[in-house]
Amino acid sequence: MYQRHQPPESPPRVVLSTIPSDAHTWNLLFLHLLLEEQGWEVTNLGACVPVDTLVTESAARPPDLIVVSTVNGHGAEEAPALARAVRAVPALVRVPLVIGGKLDTEGSVDPDAHPALTEAGFDAVLIGPNAVPRLLALLDSLSQRGHGRAYADAVR
Repeated sequence: MYQRHQPPESPPRVVLSTIPSDAHTWNLLFLHLLLEEQGWEVTNLGACVPVDTLVTESAARPPDLIVVSTVNGHGAEEAPALARAVRAVPALVRVPLVIGGKLDTEGSVDPDAHPALTEAGFDAVLIGPNAVPRLLALLDSLSQRGHGRAYADAVR
């Protein structure tokens, strides 16, 4: 019997970024490799990413997930504006948006310590000892649900 060849499904896509003031890159390298190991196609925007660059790059080809990682302690201050800018773009409204790392100068590890982040549009705040396992669970959930848009519907 003749079987039609089906091309493999394209991998889910993620845009990886940081906040404008954060020049650290090791966190981005770690996450880039982790995401690729999980089968994701990664667009890593690098350090000190202006909000407009993140929004423009993400809107040009909407990803299945946007991950913001910051370790300079200013994420709680800068990231709400970033989330609002992402959510203001119709093509990005339903794309899951998560943040993690060191979000304040105290080094808080409670994901609920910064309610302004979720109020601004982040779907998850991944900090503390469970950050990586929670990210892996999120990736698994997105893959099972057919990429990011279904997840965004589930968490909203």
